[in-house]
Amino acid sequence: MVSLPKYRPKQLSLGPLETEILKIIWELGKVTVKDVHDRILSDPDRELAYASVTTVLNRLTQKGWLQCDRQERSFIWQPLVSEAQAQAIQAYEKLQQFLAVGNPDVVAAFADSLDRSSIDRIEAISQRLQAIRKEKEER
Repeated sequence: MVSLPKYRPKQLSLGPLETEILKIIWELGKVTVKDVHDRILSDPDRELAYASVTTVLNRLTQKGWLQCDRQERSFIWQPLVSEAQAQAIQAYEKLQQFLAVGNPDVVAAFADSLDRSSIDRIEAISQRLQAIRKEKEER
């Protein structure tokens, strides 16, 4: 199970190209602009300027998703959170937004409209939470 990391990017919202490039970086680990550019251009139907990749990498760094280090004559980017950690952060933020509604009637009406599969998943989450809390109490 992935726990919520202590570190969070400054800005969670990402555009489609930022998301695509971040996924490439998660897959490759450490990258140069050329690594990302080559990966995108490996799709014969894609075109993207080298400078555009550089701009997106710098933007992701400013948003707190990446770290950039200079090694000799090139820059190396690497993620500050894993893909699983990013999913946990985004899920947590969405849950907090949902709970911020604060009106029990709205939440209950939403829950009442869920299908059986969704209810089963919520029950599985509840059981997992109970097990985690029990483990903490036993320590």
